Amino acid sequence: MNLALWLERSSRRFAARPALMSGMEVLADYAGFYARAAGFAGWLRGQGIEPGARVALLMKNCPEYLIAMFGTWIAGAVVVPINAKLHPREVAVIVNDCGAQLACVTNGMDTGVAGLPEIDAQSPAFVAACTGPTLPVTSLGAEALAWLFYTSGTTGRPKGVMLSHGMLTSMALCYGVDVDPVSADDAHYYAAPMSHGAGLYALPYTLHGAAHLCPPSGGFDSRETLELAQAHGRLCMFLAPTMVQRLTSAARAAGIGGDGVQTVVYGGGPMYLADISAALDRFGAKFVQIYGQGECPMGITALPRAEIAARDHPDWQARIASVGRAQTAVEVAIHDDQGNTLPTGQVGEIVVRGLTVMQGYWQAPEATARAIRNGWLLTGDRGFVDRTGHVTLKDRSKDVIISGGSNIYPREVEEAILSHPAVAEVSVVGRHSAEWGEDVVAFVVAKTPGGVSAAELDAHCTGLIARFKRPKLFHFIDSLPKNNYGKVLKTELRRRC
Repeated sequence: MNLALWLERSSRRFAARPALMSGMEVLADYAGFYARAAGFAGWLRGQGIEPGARVALLMKNCPEYLIAMFGTWIAGAVVVPINAKLHPREVAVIVNDCGAQLACVTNGMDTGVAGLPEIDAQSPAFVAACTGPTLPVTSLGAEALAWLFYTSGTTGRPKGVMLSHGMLTSMALCYGVDVDPVSADDAHYYAAPMSHGAGLYALPYTLHGAAHLCPPSGGFDSRETLELAQAHGRLCMFLAPTMVQRLTSAARAAGIGGDGVQTVVYGGGPMYLADISAALDRFGAKFVQIYGQGECPMGITALPRAEIAARDHPDWQARIASVGRAQTAVEVAIHDDQGNTLPTGQVGEIVVRGLTVMQGYWQAPEATARAIRNGWLLTGDRGFVDRTGHVTLKDRSKDVIISGGSNIYPREVEEAILSHPAVAEVSVVGRHSAEWGEDVVAFVVAKTPGGVSAAELDAHCTGLIARFKRPKLFHFIDSLPKNNYGKVLKTELRRRC
Protein backbone atom coordinates (compact mmCIF):
# COMPACT_ATOMS: atom_id res chain seq x y z
CA MET A 1 0.00 0.00 0.00
CA ASN A 2 1.89 3.07 -1.27
CA LEU A 3 0.59 6.23 0.43
CA ALA A 4 0.97 8.08 -2.88
CA LEU A 5 -2.08 6.17 -4.11
CA TRP A 6 -4.18 8.53 -1.98
CA LEU A 7 -2.93 11.49 -4.01
CA GLU A 8 -3.45 9.62 -7.29
CA ARG A 9 -7.05 8.82 -6.33
CA SER A 10 -7.76 12.36 -5.13
CA SER A 11 -6.39 13.71 -8.42
CA ARG A 12 -9.33 11.96 -10.11
CA ARG A 13 -12.01 12.40 -7.46
CA PHE A 14 -11.17 16.03 -6.60
CA ALA A 15 -9.39 17.00 -9.83
CA ALA A 16 -10.42 20.66 -9.96
CA ARG A 17 -10.42 21.39 -6.22
CA PRO A 18 -7.67 23.65 -4.83
CA ALA A 19 -4.78 21.55 -3.56
CA LEU A 20 -1.61 23.61 -3.10
CA MET A 21 -1.87 27.19 -1.85
CA SER A 22 0.54 29.90 -0.76
CA GLY A 23 -1.62 32.19 1.32
CA MET A 24 -4.77 32.73 -0.70
CA GLU A 25 -3.05 32.04 -4.03
CA VAL A 26 -3.95 28.66 -5.54
CA LEU A 27 -0.83 27.15 -7.10
CA ALA A 28 -2.30 23.82 -8.19
CA ASP A 29 -5.53 21.86 -8.12
CA TYR A 30 -5.44 18.15 -7.27
CA ALA A 31 -4.92 17.10 -10.86
CA GLY A 32 -1.97 19.48 -11.09
CA PHE A 33 -0.60 18.44 -7.69
CA TYR A 34 -0.45 14.82 -8.74
CA ALA A 35 0.99 15.63 -12.16
CA ARG A 36 3.85 17.60 -10.59
CA ALA A 37 4.56 14.92 -7.99
CA ALA A 38 4.55 12.20 -10.68
CA GLY A 39 6.84 14.35 -12.82
CA PHE A 40 9.24 14.77 -9.92
CA ALA A 41 9.12 10.99 -9.39
CA GLY A 42 10.08 10.49 -13.03
CA TRP A 43 12.97 12.91 -12.58
CA LEU A 44 14.10 11.05 -9.46
CA ARG A 45 14.15 7.76 -11.34
CA GLY A 46 16.26 9.45 -14.00
CA GLN A 47 18.74 10.41 -11.28
CA GLY A 48 19.09 6.76 -10.29
CA ILE A 49 16.69 6.87 -7.32
CA GLU A 50 15.26 3.36 -7.11
CA PRO A 51 12.63 1.99 -4.67
CA GLY A 52 14.03 1.97 -1.14
CA ALA A 53 16.57 4.74 -1.77
CA ARG A 54 16.62 7.61 0.72
CA VAL A 55 15.83 11.19 -0.33
CA ALA A 56 16.54 13.93 2.24
CA LEU A 57 14.09 16.84 2.47
CA LEU A 58 15.89 19.79 4.04
CA MET A 59 13.19 22.34 3.35
CA LYS A 60 11.30 25.19 4.92
CA ASN A 61 7.50 25.08 4.89
CA CYS A 62 6.34 25.56 1.31
CA PRO A 63 3.99 23.83 -1.20
CA GLU A 64 6.98 22.27 -2.95
CA TYR A 65 7.62 20.21 0.18
CA LEU A 66 4.46 18.20 -0.52
CA ILE A 67 5.37 17.75 -4.19
CA ALA A 68 8.79 16.41 -3.18
CA MET A 69 7.33 14.19 -0.43
CA PHE A 70 4.66 12.54 -2.57
CA GLY A 71 6.98 12.41 -5.58
CA THR A 72 9.51 10.49 -3.51
CA TRP A 73 6.81 8.01 -2.51
CA ILE A 74 5.54 7.65 -6.10
CA ALA A 75 9.09 6.61 -6.99
CA GLY A 76 9.02 4.06 -4.15
CA ALA A 77 11.81 5.88 -2.32
CA VAL A 78 12.03 6.86 1.35
CA VAL A 79 11.49 10.38 2.69
CA VAL A 80 14.10 11.54 5.22
CA PRO A 81 12.64 14.76 6.70
CA ILE A 82 15.26 17.03 8.28
CA ASN A 83 14.54 20.02 10.49
CA ALA A 84 15.52 23.11 8.47
CA LYS A 85 16.81 24.76 11.66
CA LEU A 86 19.57 22.20 12.21
CA HIS A 87 23.24 23.12 12.00
CA PRO A 88 25.00 21.79 8.83
CA ARG A 89 27.15 19.62 11.10
CA GLU A 90 24.02 17.99 12.51
CA VAL A 91 22.53 17.56 9.04
CA ALA A 92 25.73 15.83 7.92
CA VAL A 93 25.36 13.19 10.63
CA ILE A 94 21.82 12.37 9.47
CA VAL A 95 22.43 12.21 5.71
CA ASN A 96 25.55 10.12 6.19
CA ASP A 97 23.84 7.70 8.56
CA CYS A 98 20.85 7.10 6.30
CA GLY A 99 22.91 6.98 3.11
CA ALA A 100 20.83 9.60 1.33
CA GLN A 101 21.39 9.70 -2.43
CA LEU A 102 19.88 13.13 -3.02
CA ALA A 103 18.72 16.17 -1.06
CA CYS A 104 15.82 18.43 -1.90
CA VAL A 105 16.43 21.88 -0.38
CA THR A 106 14.95 25.38 -0.38
CA ASN A 107 16.60 28.75 -0.81
CA GLY A 108 19.99 27.23 -1.46
CA MET A 109 20.22 25.65 2.00
CA ASP A 110 23.44 23.80 2.68
CA THR A 111 22.90 20.10 3.37
CA GLY A 112 26.20 19.99 5.23
CA VAL A 113 27.58 17.23 3.00
CA ALA A 114 29.89 18.05 0.12
CA GLY A 115 29.17 16.01 -2.97
CA LEU A 116 25.56 15.04 -2.16
CA PRO A 117 23.41 15.89 -5.21
CA GLU A 118 20.88 18.62 -4.46
CA ILE A 119 17.92 20.25 -6.12
CA ASP A 120 16.47 23.57 -4.97
CA ALA A 121 12.70 23.10 -4.77
CA GLN A 122 12.10 26.77 -5.50
CA SER A 123 14.31 26.92 -8.58
CA PRO A 124 13.55 26.66 -12.33
CA ALA A 125 15.32 23.29 -12.26
CA PHE A 126 12.70 21.91 -9.89
CA VAL A 127 9.87 23.25 -12.05
CA ALA A 128 11.44 21.55 -15.06
CA ALA A 129 11.82 18.31 -13.09
CA CYS A 130 8.12 18.35 -12.19
CA THR A 131 6.98 18.88 -15.77
CA GLY A 132 8.98 16.09 -17.33
CA PRO A 133 7.91 12.50 -18.04
CA THR A 134 5.77 11.15 -15.20
CA LEU A 135 6.14 7.91 -13.29
CA PRO A 136 3.21 5.75 -12.16
CA VAL A 137 2.86 4.98 -8.45
CA THR A 138 5.32 2.25 -7.51
CA SER A 139 3.64 -0.82 -6.06
CA LEU A 140 4.75 -1.35 -2.46
CA GLY A 141 3.77 -3.56 0.45
CA ALA A 142 2.50 -2.10 3.70
CA GLU A 143 5.83 -2.96 5.34
CA ALA A 144 7.86 -0.82 2.89
CA LEU A 145 9.73 2.04 4.54
CA ALA A 146 8.13 5.46 3.93
CA TRP A 147 9.44 7.96 6.48
CA LEU A 148 12.85 7.84 8.20
CA PHE A 149 12.61 10.39 10.98
CA TYR A 150 15.73 11.20 13.01
CA THR A 151 15.29 11.80 16.71
CA SER A 152 18.05 12.11 19.29
CA GLY A 153 18.01 9.77 22.24
CA THR A 154 19.36 10.28 25.73
CA THR A 155 22.88 9.95 24.31
CA GLY A 156 22.26 12.80 21.88
CA ARG A 157 23.17 10.56 18.92
CA PRO A 158 20.46 10.84 16.25
CA LYS A 159 18.58 7.61 15.52
CA GLY A 160 16.46 7.00 12.44
CA VAL A 161 12.91 5.97 13.33
CA MET A 162 11.62 3.61 10.63
CA LEU A 163 7.97 4.20 9.75
CA SER A 164 6.34 2.12 7.02
CA HIS A 165 3.54 2.96 4.60
CA GLY A 166 1.25 0.72 6.65
CA MET A 167 2.08 2.48 9.91
CA LEU A 168 1.43 5.93 8.45
CA THR A 169 -1.80 4.63 6.93
CA SER A 170 -2.87 3.64 10.44
CA MET A 171 -1.87 7.05 11.84
CA ALA A 172 -3.79 8.92 9.12
CA LEU A 173 -6.95 6.84 9.51
CA CYS A 174 -6.86 7.28 13.28
CA TYR A 175 -6.76 11.03 12.71
CA GLY A 176 -10.27 10.94 11.27
CA VAL A 177 -11.56 8.56 13.94
CA ASP A 178 -9.89 9.86 17.10
CA VAL A 179 -8.70 13.40 16.40
CA ASP A 180 -10.82 15.27 13.88
CA PRO A 181 -12.98 14.36 10.86
CA VAL A 182 -11.75 15.92 7.60
CA SER A 183 -13.84 17.55 4.86
CA ALA A 184 -12.90 18.56 1.33
CA ASP A 185 -13.89 22.10 2.40
CA ASP A 186 -11.11 22.19 5.01
CA ALA A 187 -7.63 23.61 4.55
CA HIS A 188 -4.63 22.20 6.36
CA TYR A 189 -2.41 25.10 7.42
CA TYR A 190 1.33 24.44 7.78
CA ALA A 191 2.33 26.59 10.73
CA ALA A 192 4.54 24.01 12.49
CA PRO A 193 7.53 22.38 10.71
CA MET A 194 6.57 20.06 7.86
CA SER A 195 9.59 17.92 8.76
CA HIS A 196 7.64 16.82 11.84
CA GLY A 197 4.00 16.07 12.63
CA ALA A 198 2.55 18.85 10.47
CA GLY A 199 4.00 17.15 7.39
CA LEU A 200 2.54 13.78 8.32
CA TYR A 201 -0.88 15.36 8.79
CA ALA A 202 -0.86 16.08 5.06
CA LEU A 203 -2.02 12.49 4.60
CA PRO A 204 -5.62 12.60 5.89
CA TYR A 205 -6.18 15.96 4.19
CA THR A 206 -4.91 14.59 0.87
CA LEU A 207 -7.13 11.53 1.23
CA HIS A 208 -10.21 13.76 1.59
CA GLY A 209 -9.29 16.34 -1.06
CA ALA A 210 -8.77 19.28 1.31
CA ALA A 211 -6.52 22.22 0.48
CA HIS A 212 -2.91 22.48 1.70
CA LEU A 213 -2.22 26.09 2.67
CA CYS A 214 1.31 27.29 3.40
CA PRO A 215 1.95 30.69 4.98
CA PRO A 216 3.82 33.02 2.58
CA SER A 217 6.17 33.89 5.46
CA GLY A 218 7.31 30.25 5.56
CA GLY A 219 6.84 30.02 9.32
CA PHE A 220 4.46 30.72 12.16
CA ASP A 221 3.25 34.29 12.48
CA SER A 222 0.20 34.76 14.68
CA ARG A 223 -1.21 37.74 12.82
CA GLU A 224 -0.69 36.12 9.42
CA THR A 225 -2.41 32.95 10.67
CA LEU A 226 -5.45 34.87 11.90
CA GLU A 227 -5.75 36.86 8.70
CA LEU A 228 -5.57 33.74 6.52
CA ALA A 229 -8.12 31.98 8.72
CA GLN A 230 -10.57 34.83 8.22
CA ALA A 231 -9.86 35.01 4.48
CA HIS A 232 -10.10 31.28 3.72
CA GLY A 233 -12.18 29.75 6.50
CA ARG A 234 -12.10 26.21 7.96
CA LEU A 235 -8.36 26.38 8.67
CA CYS A 236 -6.99 23.29 10.48
CA MET A 237 -3.51 23.24 11.97
CA PHE A 238 -1.10 21.54 14.34
CA LEU A 239 0.49 23.85 16.92
CA ALA A 240 2.79 23.45 19.89
CA PRO A 241 1.22 24.76 23.13
CA THR A 242 3.42 27.85 23.08
CA MET A 243 2.15 28.63 19.58
CA VAL A 244 -1.44 28.35 20.84
CA GLN A 245 -0.58 30.84 23.56
CA ARG A 246 0.89 33.29 21.03
CA LEU A 247 -2.11 32.90 18.72
CA THR A 248 -4.48 33.60 21.62
CA SER A 249 -2.55 36.72 22.62
CA ALA A 250 -2.57 38.01 19.04
CA ALA A 251 -6.32 37.41 18.69
CA ARG A 252 -6.97 39.19 21.98
CA ALA A 253 -4.84 42.17 20.91
CA ALA A 254 -6.68 42.35 17.58
CA GLY A 255 -10.07 41.99 19.21
CA ILE A 256 -11.05 38.98 17.09
CA GLY A 257 -12.22 35.46 17.87
CA GLY A 258 -12.11 32.10 16.17
CA ASP A 259 -13.72 33.02 12.84
CA GLY A 260 -12.16 30.89 10.12
CA VAL A 261 -10.36 28.52 12.52
CA GLN A 262 -11.81 25.02 12.27
CA THR A 263 -9.39 22.91 14.33
CA VAL A 264 -6.21 23.39 16.34
CA VAL A 265 -4.47 20.13 17.26
CA TYR A 266 -1.89 20.72 19.97
CA GLY A 267 0.84 18.53 21.40
CA GLY A 268 4.60 18.32 21.92
CA GLY A 269 4.57 19.77 25.43
CA PRO A 270 2.37 20.62 28.41
CA MET A 271 -0.64 22.89 27.97
CA TYR A 272 -1.17 24.84 31.15
CA LEU A 273 -4.69 25.28 32.52
CA ALA A 274 -4.59 29.08 32.25
CA ASP A 275 -3.48 28.87 28.61
CA ILE A 276 -6.17 26.46 27.41
CA SER A 277 -8.81 28.39 29.34
CA ALA A 278 -7.77 31.62 27.63
CA ALA A 279 -7.73 29.89 24.24
CA LEU A 280 -11.24 28.50 24.77
CA ASP A 281 -12.48 31.92 25.85
CA ARG A 282 -11.13 33.47 22.67
CA PHE A 283 -11.70 30.78 20.02
CA GLY A 284 -14.32 28.41 21.40
CA ALA A 285 -14.40 24.62 20.96
CA LYS A 286 -11.63 24.39 18.37
CA PHE A 287 -8.99 22.42 20.24
CA VAL A 288 -7.90 18.77 20.23
CA GLN A 289 -4.89 17.38 22.09
CA ILE A 290 -2.69 14.51 20.89
CA TYR A 291 0.20 12.67 22.47
CA GLY A 292 2.76 10.82 20.42
CA GLN A 293 6.46 10.38 19.78
CA GLY A 294 8.63 10.04 16.70
CA GLU A 295 8.49 6.31 17.38
CA CYS A 296 4.67 6.37 17.34
CA PRO A 297 3.95 9.62 15.53
CA MET A 298 0.91 11.62 16.61
CA GLY A 299 -0.71 8.33 17.49
CA ILE A 300 -0.63 7.30 21.15
CA THR A 301 -3.58 9.16 22.69
CA ALA A 302 -6.06 11.91 21.83
CA LEU A 303 -8.29 14.24 23.86
CA PRO A 304 -11.27 15.33 21.72
CA ARG A 305 -12.61 18.86 21.45
CA ALA A 306 -15.84 18.03 23.26
CA GLU A 307 -13.97 17.03 26.42
CA ILE A 308 -11.60 20.00 26.23
CA ALA A 309 -14.50 22.42 25.86
CA ALA A 310 -16.70 20.85 28.58
CA ARG A 311 -15.62 23.13 31.42
CA ASP A 312 -18.79 22.38 33.36
CA HIS A 313 -17.86 18.68 33.68
CA PRO A 314 -16.85 17.78 37.25
CA ASP A 315 -13.68 16.05 36.01
CA TRP A 316 -12.73 18.78 33.54
CA GLN A 317 -9.50 19.87 35.22
CA ALA A 318 -8.32 16.27 35.52
CA ARG A 319 -9.13 15.64 31.86
CA ILE A 320 -7.32 18.79 30.74
CA ALA A 321 -4.29 17.67 32.74
CA SER A 322 -4.35 14.37 30.84
CA VAL A 323 -3.37 13.62 27.24
CA GLY A 324 -6.61 11.75 26.52
CA ARG A 325 -7.39 8.13 25.78
CA ALA A 326 -5.59 5.56 23.62
CA GLN A 327 -6.13 5.99 19.88
CA THR A 328 -7.99 3.27 18.00
CA ALA A 329 -5.02 1.41 16.46
CA VAL A 330 -2.90 1.09 19.62
CA GLU A 331 -2.92 -0.27 23.17
CA VAL A 332 -1.54 1.86 26.00
CA ALA A 333 -0.49 0.50 29.39
CA ILE A 334 1.53 1.49 32.45
CA HIS A 335 4.45 -0.79 33.33
CA ASP A 336 6.75 -1.02 36.30
CA ASP A 337 10.53 -1.42 35.94
CA GLN A 338 10.14 -5.20 35.46
CA GLY A 339 7.61 -4.85 32.63
CA ASN A 340 4.57 -5.74 34.72
CA THR A 341 1.29 -3.94 34.03
CA LEU A 342 0.31 -1.65 36.88
CA PRO A 343 -3.28 -1.18 38.05
CA THR A 344 -5.42 1.90 37.46
CA GLY A 345 -4.06 5.03 39.10
CA GLN A 346 -0.53 3.80 39.75
CA VAL A 347 2.39 5.70 38.21
CA GLY A 348 4.87 3.89 35.99
CA GLU A 349 6.29 4.03 32.49
CA ILE A 350 3.83 4.64 29.65
CA VAL A 351 4.14 1.91 27.01
CA VAL A 352 2.34 1.44 23.69
CA ARG A 353 1.97 -1.24 21.06
CA GLY A 354 -0.05 -1.46 17.86
CA LEU A 355 -0.21 -0.63 14.19
CA THR A 356 1.32 2.85 14.46
CA VAL A 357 4.47 1.88 16.37
CA MET A 358 7.78 2.07 14.50
CA GLN A 359 9.51 -0.91 12.92
CA GLY A 360 12.66 0.00 14.85
CA TYR A 361 15.69 2.26 14.55
CA TRP A 362 17.62 2.39 11.29
CA GLN A 363 20.63 0.05 11.45
CA ALA A 364 20.57 0.12 15.26
CA PRO A 365 19.31 -3.26 16.53
CA GLU A 366 20.62 -2.73 20.07
CA ALA A 367 18.82 0.61 20.41
CA THR A 368 15.68 -1.02 19.00
CA ALA A 369 15.90 -3.82 21.57
CA ARG A 370 16.14 -1.26 24.36
CA ALA A 371 13.14 0.68 23.04
CA ILE A 372 10.79 -2.21 22.21
CA ARG A 373 10.40 -5.06 24.72
CA ASN A 374 7.93 -7.88 24.27
CA GLY A 375 6.21 -5.86 21.57
CA TRP A 376 5.78 -2.75 23.75
CA LEU A 377 7.39 0.59 22.88
CA LEU A 378 8.86 2.10 26.04
CA THR A 379 8.10 5.81 25.79
CA GLY A 380 10.41 6.93 28.61
CA ASP A 381 7.50 9.00 29.95
CA ARG A 382 5.98 8.30 33.34
CA GLY A 383 2.30 8.58 34.09
CA PHE A 384 -0.89 6.74 35.00
CA VAL A 385 -4.23 5.70 33.52
CA ASP A 386 -7.39 6.61 35.45
CA ARG A 387 -10.69 4.72 35.67
CA THR A 388 -12.03 6.40 32.51
CA GLY A 389 -8.99 5.46 30.43
CA HIS A 390 -7.43 8.93 30.41
CA VAL A 391 -3.62 8.91 30.44
CA THR A 392 -1.85 11.57 32.52
CA LEU A 393 1.87 12.30 32.19
CA LYS A 394 3.76 12.97 35.41
CA ASP A 395 7.28 13.57 34.15
CA ARG A 396 9.66 12.85 31.30
CA SER A 397 12.27 10.37 32.41
CA LYS A 398 14.49 11.12 29.44
CA ASP A 399 15.05 14.71 30.59
CA VAL A 400 14.19 16.05 27.16
CA ILE A 401 13.66 19.82 26.99
CA ILE A 402 10.74 20.93 24.80
CA SER A 403 11.16 24.48 23.56
CA GLY A 404 8.72 25.90 21.02
CA GLY A 405 7.55 22.37 20.23
CA SER A 406 11.07 21.14 19.36
CA ASN A 407 12.85 18.48 21.38
CA ILE A 408 16.26 19.41 22.77
CA TYR A 409 18.36 16.71 24.39
CA PRO A 410 20.63 17.92 27.23
CA ARG A 411 23.43 15.47 26.51
CA GLU A 412 23.90 16.91 23.01
CA VAL A 413 24.15 20.48 24.35
CA GLU A 414 26.42 19.37 27.21
CA GLU A 415 28.83 17.70 24.83
CA ALA A 416 29.04 20.85 22.73
CA ILE A 417 29.84 22.99 25.78
CA LEU A 418 32.30 20.46 27.19
CA SER A 419 34.33 20.62 23.98
CA HIS A 420 35.44 24.14 25.05
CA PRO A 421 38.89 23.80 26.66
CA ALA A 422 38.02 26.07 29.59
CA VAL A 423 35.04 23.98 30.75
CA ALA A 424 35.46 21.29 33.40
CA GLU A 425 31.85 20.18 33.92
CA VAL A 426 28.43 21.13 32.69
CA SER A 427 24.82 20.08 33.19
CA VAL A 428 21.91 21.30 31.08
CA VAL A 429 18.28 21.52 32.22
CA GLY A 430 15.08 23.22 31.12
CA ARG A 431 13.26 26.02 32.91
CA HIS A 432 9.71 27.22 32.39
CA SER A 433 9.28 29.89 29.72
CA ALA A 434 5.99 31.71 29.14
CA GLU A 435 6.92 32.20 25.48
CA TRP A 436 8.59 28.91 24.49
CA GLY A 437 7.40 26.39 27.06
CA GLU A 438 10.95 25.75 28.25
CA ASP A 439 14.31 27.49 27.88
CA VAL A 440 17.70 25.77 27.87
CA VAL A 441 19.85 26.62 30.91
CA ALA A 442 23.45 25.46 31.33
CA PHE A 443 25.20 25.14 34.69
CA VAL A 444 28.93 25.38 34.03
CA VAL A 445 31.98 24.61 36.15
CA ALA A 446 35.03 26.33 34.66
CA LYS A 447 38.50 24.87 35.02
CA THR A 448 39.61 28.15 36.54
CA PRO A 449 37.22 30.72 38.06
CA GLY A 450 36.39 33.35 35.48
CA GLY A 451 38.22 31.38 32.82
CA VAL A 452 35.38 31.57 30.31
CA SER A 453 32.42 33.87 29.76
CA ALA A 454 28.84 33.27 28.70
CA ALA A 455 29.48 35.13 25.45
CA GLU A 456 32.45 32.88 24.66
CA LEU A 457 30.43 29.72 25.29
CA ASP A 458 27.53 31.00 23.21
CA ALA A 459 29.90 31.71 20.32
CA HIS A 460 31.45 28.27 20.77
CA CYS A 461 28.04 26.59 20.54
CA THR A 462 27.21 28.53 17.38
CA GLY A 463 29.61 26.39 15.39
CA LEU A 464 28.39 23.09 16.82
CA ILE A 465 24.63 23.00 17.37
CA ALA A 466 21.48 24.61 16.02
CA ARG A 467 20.54 28.06 17.30
CA PHE A 468 17.35 26.86 19.02
CA LYS A 469 19.37 24.37 21.09
CA ARG A 470 21.80 26.94 22.48
CA PRO A 471 21.36 27.86 26.16
CA LYS A 472 19.42 31.01 26.91
CA LEU A 473 21.36 31.34 30.17
CA PHE A 474 24.72 30.16 31.50
CA HIS A 475 25.09 29.80 35.29
CA PHE A 476 28.69 29.56 36.50
CA ILE A 477 29.01 27.53 39.70
CA ASP A 478 31.86 26.06 41.74
CA SER A 479 30.60 22.45 41.55
CA LEU A 480 27.63 20.45 40.33
CA PRO A 481 25.35 18.92 42.99
CA LYS A 482 25.71 15.12 42.95
CA ASN A 483 24.43 12.11 44.86
CA ASN A 484 26.55 9.43 46.52
CA TYR A 485 26.95 7.63 43.20
CA GLY A 486 28.29 10.70 41.44
CA LYS A 487 25.12 11.35 39.44
CA VAL A 488 24.30 15.00 38.86
CA LEU A 489 21.11 16.04 40.68
CA LYS A 490 19.24 17.78 37.89
CA THR A 491 16.21 18.24 40.11
CA GLU A 492 18.36 20.47 42.34
CA LEU A 493 19.58 22.43 39.33
CA ARG A 494 16.02 22.98 38.11
CA ARG A 495 15.16 24.47 41.50
CA ARG A 496 17.97 27.00 41.02
CA CYS A 497 16.68 28.16 37.61
